[in-house]
Amino acid sequence: MATMATMATALSSLPAKPQKASLFESSSAFYGTPVAAPSLRMQPTSKTNAVSVSMSASSTPSYNLNSFKFDPIKESIVSREMTRRYMTDMISYADTDVVIVGAGSAGLSCAYELSKNPDVQVAIIEQSVSPGGGAWLGGQLFSAMVVRKPAHRFLDEVGIEYDEQDNYVVIKHAALFTSTIMSKLLARPNVKLFNAVAAEDLIVKEGRVGGVVTNWALVSMNHDTQSCMDPNVMEAKVVVSSCGHDGPFGATGVKRLKSIGMIDSVPGMKALDMNTAEDAIVRLTREIVPGMIVTGMEVAEIDGSPRMGPTFGAMMISGQKAAHLALKSLGLPSALDGTFTLHPELVLAAAESGETADA
Repeated sequence: MATMATMATALSSLPAKPQKASLFESSSAFYGTPVAAPSLRMQPTSKTNAVSVSMSASSTPSYNLNSFKFDPIKESIVSREMTRRYMTDMISYADTDVVIVGAGSAGLSCAYELSKNPDVQVAIIEQSVSPGGGAWLGGQLFSAMVVRKPAHRFLDEVGIEYDEQDNYVVIKHAALFTSTIMSKLLARPNVKLFNAVAAEDLIVKEGRVGGVVTNWALVSMNHDTQSCMDPNVMEAKVVVSSCGHDGPFGATGVKRLKSIGMIDSVPGMKALDMNTAEDAIVRLTREIVPGMIVTGMEVAEIDGSPRMGPTFGAMMISGQKAAHLALKSLGLPSALDGTFTLHPELVLAAAESGETADA
């Protein structure tokens, strides 16, 4: 408790945030202390015409790479720092506002959008050691990421450069999207990413999803080879399921809803049709049962809409829409109830609960 009190005191001492009419009037709604940008100097050496490059920053002292030595530390201190901080996060997020299951492009976009409101606590559960899902690469392990317009407006906000064509843009490497949005998202104090953690089940009370049942991913994968290894839990006001298309951990949210009788079927996604698929995924992103919102490729699984292949715009905008559905569920201003507006190009389509995609 003392640690949490210290954190609260530190946060309360930060400068007051300027009042803004909309979160979308600037590239970011997060206010922190900027780190001084290092200056790059190139100068010829005294004995040769070769050029030496040195980096300097006003916020850090310089050091000699030829005689570098680390400050001493006890191994137990390293262990205690990691353990204490992780356990503090587990305590803090045991009961949270929103749990996002799956840190792919849709889940990360949803978390980014939600985290703009500093009063919303967001936990991200990712079964892989490395978050990002399929967004580290483009299609067939090629590196470029294709995003159809007008979803490039989301890239503009996040600050990702691209090559612009008539009706689409291309990011030179998909990892630029993943690394950039993650660096901005995880810098915010109201977000915690629990990677290498699987959502094994849902908490359901009186017909409403109220959280997730968690376990280490490697434990979840080995339940059939070991004796009982009981899980943990994380309660939440809203669960956003962005588990992706069917696979070892794919579409686990909607498949579990079917197995406990909360939905009738999970037909699976249909054959590829990019033009139909991306519109359908955004349009059908919705609260599928009370307390649980479905986003990204998991939407295609539950609605039987076509797969979208190696284009990523629908993942971003579906995640953004899921965030505003979560805000609405929390009783907070959202772009879906007219309390504030998005960029005109990113107006979100509403979906009725019984609506299905046209194949």
